[in-house]
Amino acid sequence: MKGLLLALFALTPLVFAQDATLERVGISPVEANLASGGHIRMDLCSSGIELVGTDEKKLRVSYEPEQGDVKVRMQVSGDRAVLSVSDCPRNNFRITIEVPKSTDLYVRMMAGELSVRDIVGDKDMELHFGHLNMEVGDAQKYGRVEASVNSGALQASAFGVSKGGLFRSFDQKGPGQYRLYAHVGAGELDLR
Repeated sequence: MKGLLLALFALTPLVFAQDATLERVGISPVEANLASGGHIRMDLCSSGIELVGTDEKKLRVSYEPEQGDVKVRMQVSGDRAVLSVSDCPRNNFRITIEVPKSTDLYVRMMAGELSVRDIVGDKDMELHFGHLNMEVGDAQKYGRVEASVNSGALQASAFGVSKGGLFRSFDQKGPGQYRLYAHVGAGELDLR
């Protein structure tokens, strides 16, 4: 029994060492370990953002630090993370966010350009104004797809849909395990 308790105490730092809360202002990159197959909730500033899947088990935010005092806040616990990026400067500011390739995403962004590529998992994305460009990969991997624009263009070549104008949407069911929800208030939604 004593040996079991010692073993549990020895493992405790390994479990908690993965948990992190980071808050950085004007420092790039900001990163934390994140297990693959998890879920990330993001609240992103208006800018140009590239969201990319990588083979690393990390959540990393990079930008040119001399462009302002960008505030990055990360809370990571095992395979779950909450990311907030705020106070971004105007005028063509670009951010790269790297996540494990197998990750479920929940992303909210006011305005700008959001590009998503090389990520497999559920995707729940909303952009109020701008361009949401997403490489969805194999369309057969999705069980439910809901996409819409209030005003603008909806180009979903991966699903054989092309619409433009006001209040355009489509809803499809497929054989896959993932869910895709994508909405743009005014602008363009491109699912390839």
